[in-house]
Amino acid sequence: MKAVVVPVRDVEKAKVELISMGVLDKGRKIRIVEHPDGKFAEIPVTSDVNGFDIVEQEEPDLYRPALSLKEHLCGLVPEELLGSVPSGWQVLGDIVIVSIPEKLQSYREDIASKLLDINPRCRCVLQDFGIKGTFREPEREVIIGEDTETIQKEHGCSFKLDATKIMYSKGNLAERKRMSKLGKGEVVVDMFAGIGYFSIPLAVHGKPKKVYSIELNPLSYNYLLENIRLNHLEGIVEAINGDCAEVTPQGVADRVIMGYVGITHHYLDKGIGAIRKEGGTLHYHETTPEVLVFERPIQRIKEAASALGRDVEIRGCHRIKKYSPGVWHVVVDAFIK
Repeated sequence: MKAVVVPVRDVEKAKVELISMGVLDKGRKIRIVEHPDGKFAEIPVTSDVNGFDIVEQEEPDLYRPALSLKEHLCGLVPEELLGSVPSGWQVLGDIVIVSIPEKLQSYREDIASKLLDINPRCRCVLQDFGIKGTFREPEREVIIGEDTETIQKEHGCSFKLDATKIMYSKGNLAERKRMSKLGKGEVVVDMFAGIGYFSIPLAVHGKPKKVYSIELNPLSYNYLLENIRLNHLEGIVEAINGDCAEVTPQGVADRVIMGYVGITHHYLDKGIGAIRKEGGTLHYHETTPEVLVFERPIQRIKEAASALGRDVEIRGCHRIKKYSPGVWHVVVDAFIK
């Protein structure tokens, strides 16, 4: 258990050098020691290093590796079932969401309890059973805890939601960040806005002139209103409760976001029609079979634009995440003239 000794002021410089040499021992902590000549640091290394003073640590300070959920459940769950213990889960605000196999249902309270040990800032654990309905509502059940309303903080924005009733996909984080960099000085129409997944970060960081956020689901719409207030965007984001086929403002937008998937192509005429006659950008989302990425969404945009007498220039194609086996969630950026 060797360590190099350097003055405290030189710790960062020494660490960089030791890392570049490949000898820093990351399993032990750096120890600060008092000496008549001042404070020194013992930086753990895996071998002797030329140019440094070396000491042997008889009782090193080890990092305690974090236990996995499976390790936490040893002795509580039969050994033959440990292989079925979930290896991952979602944390939304202070709520843990986990899928538990049928064979482990009788141990779900133990699993939930250990998940709270692993995530000490959380207070509630929900079991996830998937998604249902037109509004893609989650099917979830409380295992431990009571209040299922939480605030998810992300990229400098706050999203209030009820985790038993509202979906929140962390797989779309990169796309939300991308949208947050756009829209400066623009009028934006966000169709299928949900609780403000795209509207809120774009309004907070993109500095648009105006954002029209359209949502049909009454529950999501109420949380959208709450999140507009929570992020102090009352003068920028205007929430509209209704069907995008009926209430999408026409001819006003510099930018349109169509962030829903499934039936989004049925609304392309309204999304394109929302763009002002001088031109603007459409962000069109779709779930597309692997063999048709990006052919199908591009074709659908061009056909819808042609029917309205508009021209299309494709400016970007992005894969967001794998939606299901052989199917991708993609987004196409198109300039509509």
